[in-house]
Amino acid sequence: MRINRILLSTTLVIVALITQVCVLARLNLPGAVPDLLLLVVLGLALVYGHTGGALIGFGAGLLADLAPPADHAAGRYALVLCVIGYLAGLARPENGQLRSATGPMLVVVAGALGSTLLYAGVGSLVGDTAASHVGLGHLLFTAALYDLLLAPFTVPLIMAIARRTDNDPMADSSGGGAGGDSGWLTPAGSMRTGRGSGRMGRAARIGSQRGGLLTKAAKSRANKAGRIKGVKRL
Repeated sequence: MRINRILLSTTLVIVALITQVCVLARLNLPGAVPDLLLLVVLGLALVYGHTGGALIGFGAGLLADLAPPADHAAGRYALVLCVIGYLAGLARPENGQLRSATGPMLVVVAGALGSTLLYAGVGSLVGDTAASHVGLGHLLFTAALYDLLLAPFTVPLIMAIARRTDNDPMADSSGGGAGGDSGWLTPAGSMRTGRGSGRMGRAARIGSQRGGLLTKAAKSRANKAGRIKGVKRL
């Protein structure tokens, strides 16, 4: 990963972790806790791809494993976010452009459900059965609900900042900042309009070239006709 990606990812992960531990975890909401760290990983993975998503997810999860008041084995959440970041990065289109908000929202829901299931599954392997006592179904529902409500305020902003710092040309065409990515990405119609105007420009240039050739041909024929008439008059 490039240095600007590393610096941005580290900053966003640290801010998200502090916010989650100091604010979100103290809201005492029923069921799961809104996972801002997961949303950061998903947003960056949708911009950087599966490799970057896996690396960022592992680093973010490891920090969460070591940060107090963590009460689980170190490496458990790192494994979960590494897998989730990799899978979320696979949803990134080849051209880097997501045409609607439906794709990212589905990625958020899948990430929330998948991370909860993976965390509970790894916990069962190491003897942690807390999820079964709380109720896995309740945890899945609340995790998806909280993350889905929080996603529109975080994921577009994270994606916009990632593109700006990555010198991505898609960021310039999207209008800039969080407002430019409020529709999640640049509409595909603008690209089609650009292509259409390019075709019109090329057609105009071809038409002008043809007109010039026809004018030259007409002048040449007129000159030849004048010379022939002059010969006949002589």
